[in-house]
Amino acid sequence: MTVSAPLRPADVDLADPSFWRLPRPRRLESFAALRTLDAPARFGPGPGFYALVRHADVQEASRAPRHFASAPGVTTPEPAAWAKAVFGNSMVNLDGPEHAALRRIVSRAFTPRLLAAAEDNVREVAGRIVAEMVRDRPRDFVAAVASRMPFEIICDLMGVPEDRRAEIARRIDEASEHVGVRRRRLRMPGRGLRALAHMQLVMVRLAHERRRRPADDLISALVRADVDGQALSSRQLGAFFSLLLVAGVETTRNAIAHGLALLTGHPGQRALLESDFDRYADGAVEEIVRHSTPIIQFRRTVAAEYTLGGRVFRPGEKVVLFYASANRDEAVFERPDDFDITRDPNPHLGYGGGGPHYCLGAHLARQEMKALFRELLTGPRGLRAVGAAELVDSSFDNRVRALPFAFDAARGRP
Repeated sequence: MTVSAPLRPADVDLADPSFWRLPRPRRLESFAALRTLDAPARFGPGPGFYALVRHADVQEASRAPRHFASAPGVTTPEPAAWAKAVFGNSMVNLDGPEHAALRRIVSRAFTPRLLAAAEDNVREVAGRIVAEMVRDRPRDFVAAVASRMPFEIICDLMGVPEDRRAEIARRIDEASEHVGVRRRRLRMPGRGLRALAHMQLVMVRLAHERRRRPADDLISALVRADVDGQALSSRQLGAFFSLLLVAGVETTRNAIAHGLALLTGHPGQRALLESDFDRYADGAVEEIVRHSTPIIQFRRTVAAEYTLGGRVFRPGEKVVLFYASANRDEAVFERPDDFDITRDPNPHLGYGGGGPHYCLGAHLARQEMKALFRELLTGPRGLRAVGAAELVDSSFDNRVRALPFAFDAARGRP
């Protein structure tokens, strides 16, 4: 058996695409080595970026938006100016009053009545998806269950008609297919951008319909929302819809898929959860998100001089907040590589490090996971992953492309 030599920080290059093709345990070991440094390290040619890898540093930067700005973009590469002009700027790329105003409009639209209906719908959709899985016996958990759950919930919440959903699902796949390490900056609209344009066109048409004939859905609430005389424009609504679909669907899908793989690979933890689901479910959901960390990183641009983690950051410099590393920080989490659904406290940064950009959909994502795993685990089905998850090599998200699964014959046919 060959044992890899311990990694030194000097051996790690987060800017090298080959790093993101390494096995995930090796990448986590690399982050552990970087956490031993006295100050954040810089990577990349030219100005490059500084990597924030410690829990405390990621959290502090997240809560200091006047110094670590989301504009001009939180992803790598940053969105081109022409793309923002055409498609609108996503809320995740905004700061200050502009971001606050947009977030207030969106928050105001989530009325108690709408949220109560969404909670009821989450339980209904989870039951229906699992019943259809049992009936149809598909082989890929991602396509049959993990992808469907968040997609159907968001479409129901927004009020997207059934006859438009198949096209939107196809466009989501097209929009996010180049998220991996081979992604290149596009000079002209490519397949992914055309997919975003089609999704936004669907939303613009629905917004026009809801302005004429409002319904009890989020689209109607957003086009009617009035905060200081403002409501979402068609372009803002399209950008928000794209964020919900591409970000909300993908991240929750990956958490669900990793959840099944983790519970299969840790039978003792699964048995504990099944023994008293109501007692352990909340902890299981939080630990799945911490351990898998669906979003690996987001980027910030230094807006004003700031001292953090032993380094002075100056305006214009780029920093990357590595949530995947922060969630394994030994200074915060005892035995961070263990999967432990009883972990308490569990201050993971899987939904962001706090501050104004904390994930709006965190509560809904937790509900979806809890409802779905209740359906999957509390019956006699014995559902389990078989074989390893097929992962996508990505520096941005911990994506699962496919996960084979089966029913445990010893527990009886459902």
